[in-house]
Amino acid sequence: MKDFSQLLTKKTDDITQQWIDAVIQDKNIKSTKNLSIEGVKDRISDVLNALVTVLAQDRKNDLKTIAEASIHHGILRAEQNFDPAEVVREYHLLRSLILENLQEGMMQGTAQEVFRAVSLINQVVDAAIAQCFQSYVEERLQELQQLQNQLSLTVEELKRLVRVSQDNLSFLAHEFKTPLTSIIGYSDLYLRQSKQSQIRDTVPSLEHIERVLNNGRQLLRLINDALEFCRDRQGMLKLQLSPVKVRTVVRTVVEVMQPLADSRGLKLVVDCENAPVEVTTDPFRLQQMVMNLVSNAIRYTETGSVTIECRLLSDREWSIAVQDTGIGIAPEDQIRLFKPFERAKTFDGNRPPDSTGLGLAIVDKLVTLLQGRIYIASQPGEGSTFKVILPLNLNTPFS
Repeated sequence: MKDFSQLLTKKTDDITQQWIDAVIQDKNIKSTKNLSIEGVKDRISDVLNALVTVLAQDRKNDLKTIAEASIHHGILRAEQNFDPAEVVREYHLLRSLILENLQEGMMQGTAQEVFRAVSLINQVVDAAIAQCFQSYVEERLQELQQLQNQLSLTVEELKRLVRVSQDNLSFLAHEFKTPLTSIIGYSDLYLRQSKQSQIRDTVPSLEHIERVLNNGRQLLRLINDALEFCRDRQGMLKLQLSPVKVRTVVRTVVEVMQPLADSRGLKLVVDCENAPVEVTTDPFRLQQMVMNLVSNAIRYTETGSVTIECRLLSDREWSIAVQDTGIGIAPEDQIRLFKPFERAKTFDGNRPPDSTGLGLAIVDKLVTLLQGRIYIASQPGEGSTFKVILPLNLNTPFS
C-alpha cells in the first residue's frame, strides 16, 4: 500500500507558508491584521508533522502531538481575540491546502489508498478543530470567571457610593441596562443549552460566550468609571508618590490597550525616545490617566493609528501626548469635553454607544491631582491630540 507520509513530509514547509499567506489574505479572518508571521503560524507545523506519522503505515498515530498543538493553538487564538468562526476557517484552509498539495501524488495511488489518506487527513483535521475549540472555550470561560470576580469586587463599593451620591443615577442606570440585559440573556441561553447536553464548543455557543465577555467588559468599564467619578466627588482620590519609570508605565498601558486597538484594526505607536527616564509621581494615577486617554482615542478612531509620545521639556517639566487619526473634535465640543457625561459627536451626529462621558472628566481630575495641565489640539476629520504637561518631581500630595 502506498505511503503518502513521505510526500507530505516534502510538502510540509510549502503547506505551512501557503497556509500563513492564505490566512493573512483571507477577508473572513480579520484578527490577523496586526499579528506577526510567527503569531499567525503558531503550532500548525506541529499539526502537519503529526499528520505525517498518522499517514505512515509503519508508525503509531501521533494524536497526542496533534492534541497538544491544537490546545495551544486554541488558547493563543482566544488570547489574540479571534472569533470562533475565524478559528474554524483557519482549519478549513489547512485541510484544503493539504489535499491540494498531495493531489498530484495521490493520483499515482489506488482508489483504496487515496480513500484511506483522505479519511485520515479529515480525521486529523477534525480532531485538531475539536481540541482547539475545547481549549478556546476553556480560555474564554476562564476569562469570564475573572471578569465575574472583578465585578463582584466592585459591586459592594458601587452600592455604597450610590447611596451617598444620587447625581446622574438615572443616566448610569440606563448605561448599565444594555450590557446587563445582554449578559443575563446570553448567560441564560448558554446555561440552558448546557443543561440540555447540547454541544458546548459549536460556533453559536462560542459566539454567545463572546457576547457575554464583550458586554461584561463594557459593564466593568462603566462601573469603574462611575466609581472613579464618585471617589473624586467625595474627595477620596489620594496620591501615593514614588519614583516611576516613564517607559514602564507606557509599556503597561500598551499591553492592556493593544487587544482593543487590534480589534479595531488600529496601530499603537510609542515614541518615548526623548522621555525622562524617571519621574516622581503616583504611578497608578499616571497610568490611569494615560489609559483613559488612549482608550478614548481608540474609541473615536476608525482607521489609522494612536500614538503615545513622551518628551522632557525642561529641568522641571515633561509631557505625555496621545495623538489619534480619528474623527476629530469640533470647537463647540472641546469647550465642554471635560465635563461629566459630555461626549463628542461622530460625523453622523451621534455619540459612540460604548462611551460613558466620564473618561475625560476623570482624566481632567487626575491631571489636576498630579498638578499638571492638559491641552487639546483637534479639527473635525483630522484627528485629535491630548497633551498633558506634568512636573518631573511631584513632592507635595495634592487633592
